[in-house]
Amino acid sequence: MKYQSIQEANEAVIQQVLESQPFLLDVVPAKSVIPELNGKVLMHAGPPIKWGNMTDPMQGSCIGATLFEGWADNEDDAKKMLEAGDIKFIPCHSVDAVGPMGGITSANMPVVVVENKVNGKQAYCNLNEGIGAVLRFGAYNSEVINRLKWIKDVLGPALSKALKQIDGGMNVNVLVAKAITMGDEFHQRNIAASALFLKDIVPYLLTADLPEKELQEVTKFLADTDQFFLNIMMATAKVTMDSAATIEEGSIVTALSRNGYEFGIKVSGLGDQWFTAPVNTPDGLYFSGYSAEDANPDMGDSAITETYGVGGMAMIAAPGVTRFVGTGGFNDAIQTSDEMREICIANNPNLSIPTWDFQGACLGIDIRKVVETGITPVINTGIAHKTAGIGQIGAGTVRVPLGCFEKALEALAEKYGVEAD
Repeated sequence: MKYQSIQEANEAVIQQVLESQPFLLDVVPAKSVIPELNGKVLMHAGPPIKWGNMTDPMQGSCIGATLFEGWADNEDDAKKMLEAGDIKFIPCHSVDAVGPMGGITSANMPVVVVENKVNGKQAYCNLNEGIGAVLRFGAYNSEVINRLKWIKDVLGPALSKALKQIDGGMNVNVLVAKAITMGDEFHQRNIAASALFLKDIVPYLLTADLPEKELQEVTKFLADTDQFFLNIMMATAKVTMDSAATIEEGSIVTALSRNGYEFGIKVSGLGDQWFTAPVNTPDGLYFSGYSAEDANPDMGDSAITETYGVGGMAMIAAPGVTRFVGTGGFNDAIQTSDEMREICIANNPNLSIPTWDFQGACLGIDIRKVVETGITPVINTGIAHKTAGIGQIGAGTVRVPLGCFEKALEALAEKYGVEAD
């Protein structure tokens, strides 16, 4: 062992997180930074999964991406290609990336590039599509495909031109530190962070020599898309936790993700192995006309935010979210974050929360504490309809299955012996 104890290793993991310096550098076609996408390949959220085990919304996202890339001309042909295995699937997490909900990302979709200046590691995430009928919830009609083409041809290049004017890129830590004091928890609520991003990027969009029509379209889209920053936050949390995972010892969770079939976790001391259990279905509030019977099992890489200590872990930072996800009010927000503190080994002083007496957000989910207490991480999440194309039907919370942690602890005990108890 490099470290004297698991505790010492865990402290080193936490230090990697605290020292990370994520900067948003660029927006580029996914295939330019992820060579595995140069071919008929789709990235997806969560642990590895086969076509036959995908829920309807994720399959719908795959059909939409196939149409977007021009590999098929119609839905039937796209479905035949996918069923026949003509298109390969890889988890986003396997190629330094993350994706919301279905997570489906293809070669020509733009991705944000976030780099940790401390070690040069990068992580990627596709751009937020806005609300309504969107690919991440399984929609693939002409409106969805046309919007994806606009994102590829207009939004992505415009943001790239703007970001390249910022010397060294946009400092994400600074933006996040501001937004958490303004009521964001960075999973369900990103209103403040998205507004701050818009404020910071507009001066550079104005000098990016964009056609007037494109400038108007881009600024309106960013102003209308309250969740735009989520995808930037996801890439930020991914590059930070991947940096923490370079400490190849300890018991700290470095990834949380789900694909609608399984929930998977990764742990600092256990390498790239997924520890999985059947995924749960979220509990929460539903839009008018929908109920729990319509809900799809939980999916998406966006739980990387909870791994980083925000999202449901930092519910107290955004007490307004508790009403939206159906968990109650301010006292419930405090109770949730207090409970999450019991399974973490530290707080993040860089993310000070005014409504929590300026404590830092929880940091470092320890699988030993989870199994010992039976307390599992709370994930803030959108609820997708179980039928592709209908989209989001509510919002709520979901718990990580305890089985993931029990399996990981068994592996940790095998590696470390009694020290893992």
